[in-house]
Formats: sequence, structure tokens, C-alpha cells
Amino acid sequence: MALVFAEPLPPETPLRAAIRDAHRLDETEADARIIAAAEIPAEARDRVAATAERLVEAVRRERLGKGGLDAFLHEYALSSPEGVALMCLAEALLRIPDAETVDRLIRDKIAPADWESHLGHSGSVFVNASTWALMLTGRIL
Repeated sequence: MALVFAEPLPPETPLRAAIRDAHRLDETEADARIIAAAEIPAEARDRVAATAERLVEAVRRERLGKGGLDAFLHEYALSSPEGVALMCLAEALLRIPDAETVDRLIRDKIAPADWESHLGHSGSVFVNASTWALMLTGRIL
């Protein structure tokens, strides 16, 4: 039987040392370190806020009249039962591992919804075609 010797550990990196030092650190101390690391000067915060405001305004200005997904989200907002059903599907389908459960979930969320009440509300062909597809799927299920 031969003896096998492990190779020596490589030198500790600064990141590994920081992880070791933070292991089992008191929560209050950990919070204080995180807050201190996250602080940025007021001038930098103002620049970030100004850039964010310009980006949001540009996105809002550019999306007007474009239709597509924005129009779909407007029609099927979370204030409607159908919007909630679609959001539940979108979220849950990412986690469901088997086809049988996926089929049951789709049947449960699509079949009882009132898709017809959304027909023709949007000027978007994409939204109206999607509504027809959801209506047809609901009837088939």
C-alpha cells in the first residue's frame, strides 16, 4: 500500500483571506462593513441619479407607439386576473421539472381566464394575435 501525500496549499489570496476573516462575523459588524463599503460620495450619487433619469426618459420616449411587448404588458397588467395568470405561468414554468405538471399548470391558469374580454382592446397586432391564441388555447383545454 503506497502513501499518497497531498500537495501543499497554494499561498492565500487577498480574497480568500477576506472570506476567512468574515467567517462567523457578528451580524452587526458585517452590516456596518457592508454599509461602509456601499457608501459613495454625494457628487457620485448625483451623477448616477442624473444618468438614470436620462436613461428612463429615453426609454419612455423611444417606446411610445412601438407596440410589441410593451403593449402586451399594458393589456395584461397585474391588475387583471389574466395578467396575474400569465405572471404565475411565467414564474412557475421556470421551476417545473416535468411536462405533466407543466400541462396541468397551463390548463389551470389558461382555461378559466376571460381572454375574450381583452380582444380588440389594443391597437397592436401582436397583442390581438396573442389574445386569439390564448382564447383558442383556453377553449381547447
